[in-house]
Amino acid sequence: MEFIAVQGHRLEYRFVRVAPVDAPVIVFLHEGLGSVAMWRDFPDRIAHAAGCNALIYSRYGYGGSDPLTTARDVRFMHDEALYALPEMLDKLGVVRPILFGHSDGASIALIHAGAGARPVMTEILMAPHVLVEDITIENIEAAKHAFETSDLPQKLAKYHANVDLTFRGWNDIWLHPAFRTWNIEEFVPKVACPILVIQGEDDEYGTMDQVARIERSAADVEVLKLADCGHSPHRDKPDAVIAATVRFIDRVCKRSNDLSGA
Repeated sequence: MEFIAVQGHRLEYRFVRVAPVDAPVIVFLHEGLGSVAMWRDFPDRIAHAAGCNALIYSRYGYGGSDPLTTARDVRFMHDEALYALPEMLDKLGVVRPILFGHSDGASIALIHAGAGARPVMTEILMAPHVLVEDITIENIEAAKHAFETSDLPQKLAKYHANVDLTFRGWNDIWLHPAFRTWNIEEFVPKVACPILVIQGEDDEYGTMDQVARIERSAADVEVLKLADCGHSPHRDKPDAVIAATVRFIDRVCKRSNDLSGA
């Protein structure tokens, strides 16, 4: 594991180098309770299958990165997308990335690309949120109860240096009354790159309405809906996710090569 200073915080990261230095870099943006370790070997499998390099990092407050010192506010995903992620990419020399985001990470990817300040090759969005739904709040409340009454803290402690601060940082802001009006749909029509949305039909944190809103608003969207799959398609249906991702990246890269050769 390596470390880098971003926005004044020490962040852990891992670079998977399996392709030439000029190959595309897939940047993995984890979920609301994710980290480098929680991705396990999934980024490596994607990188090898797609012939790309990969960057995986734990955001501030997660994994082995610096723990939170203050509560998150409603714009925490905006701040990550518009300030922290660009600084990380600049410092590691990643230009025109492929953004692979899960849940909160997918929302961060949408904001980053929709802001239009930097080129993005393409985005793969698993279980993205563009607004807050009742089902999301109900299950985040259930997660709070589980954290307080079960062995969930012990399970999460394998992946986070300060599990209590990590959990509270995620849980408290999502359950804050001010967060109910959080909405990033304004960014979706401004995303210039192709998008692949991957959604489990049994996702306990979001409905297909999230996908439909992206599909209606963005210019170039493919959708993969997975049966018997919850909020983490890369764990529930890894082979299907990898196959769809590789096909999608191949299509985008071929189109990019065709345009550059035209």
